[in-house]
Amino acid sequence: MAGNAEMVAFIEARLAEEERVALDAGGASWRCPADVPGEVHDRTSGIAFTIRDAGYDRHIALQDPARTVARIETNRVLLSEYVEIAERDTDRPEEDFTSGRAVGLGFAVRQLAAEYASHPDYTAKWLPRFIR
Repeated sequence: MAGNAEMVAFIEARLAEEERVALDAGGASWRCPADVPGEVHDRTSGIAFTIRDAGYDRHIALQDPARTVARIETNRVLLSEYVEIAERDTDRPEEDFTSGRAVGLGFAVRQLAAEYASHPDYTAKWLPRFIR
């Protein structure tokens, strides 16, 4: 995994940052009560946000801390699967199952990294590769 360790560490750091933010926000689910449009409530029914504009309340509620934590865990599973075979993720893979798996997972992991392309530590060499 030597060549991809830096990318994996970058993604792990970004996921940890997001997780801290979500947990600091309570780590719980948010909801939009039908009787108070524009309000986003936390698990104690306290108002987390009030936004009286077209659909922002529902969008924000979908980005709740609990959903963020669940997405992070899913991404960590994908990342751990990749780490097991990352050394086989090369520009010229062998024609076997493990190499194909490594390249496929590598593509997915590069997509994860690309979510943070605006971060100053992101490196363009992590852009997803398209191989035939």
